[in-house]
Amino acid sequence: MTDRDSGKPRLSERHVQQRTKNWIVLLTIIGICVLFFAITIVRFGGAGVLPGAPQ
Repeated sequence: MTDRDSGKPRLSERHVQQRTKNWIVLLTIIGICVLFFAITIVRFGGAGVLPGAPQ
């Protein structure tokens, strides 16, 4: 079975490189979001705990 027999067209090297860059950008954005979320949780710490509530 050759590439021509499969229903998908073969991607050029440029397309493969661009797809890889896109994945890297996506993972970077997700990482920054997770980092900001973690910093927010650490900075606010126990601010949401009611006074007198068991911890």
